Amino acid sequence: MSSQAMFKKWCEVDFEFLGNVSGQPYVLQTNVYIQGVGAREQQIYLWFDPTADFHEYGLRWNQDLILFWVDNRVIRVFHNATDLGLLYLDYQPMYAIASIWNGEAWATEGGRIKVDWTQAPFIASYTGWNVSNACKVHNTTGTDDLHACYRKVYQSSYGRAPNLALSQTQIADLRWVKQNYVIYDYCTKNATATPECARNWP
Repeated sequence: MSSQAMFKKWCEVDFEFLGNVSGQPYVLQTNVYIQGVGAREQQIYLWFDPTADFHEYGLRWNQDLILFWVDNRVIRVFHNATDLGLLYLDYQPMYAIASIWNGEAWATEGGRIKVDWTQAPFIASYTGWNVSNACKVHNTTGTDDLHACYRKVYQSSYGRAPNLALSQTQIADLRWVKQNYVIYDYCTKNATATPECARNWP
């Protein structure tokens, strides 16, 4: 999801399948942008071949957290840390976008492996696309619609317990992913982790 088409300092939440060399595991990268600044990447190996069959990828986004999940297994959480003086993705409407994007400069082994254009056309197929729980903002330049959406989400089941915290199953999922499949995490890249990192891994 992204608001880049509407704002110079945009918000964005990404699922990205990075390039693959035959025989190697597929890498799923997630990222969060706030005010046009990303650099919050996490990368995991998937425990299955995502090209062999359809799988379910989803987000739960409310006032307290964003959950990323694959086949109902939580792979990442991004908590609201405004109490630490940080911004959160709660002030812009976003579009849901699905695309194939050329990231050969960086995506596969740091850009070492380039796109093999002889394999074109490249096709991505989707099924079961569902944004029925989203709140539609009609006026992206004003705030009335946005505030109405806030109220709708906060008053719905998505804005109430237990959706405002992780369940024990979700905590177990995150620990399993971290122990077995995480290959890159912005929180461990730098010597000093950013303040939200401590609360985003249970």
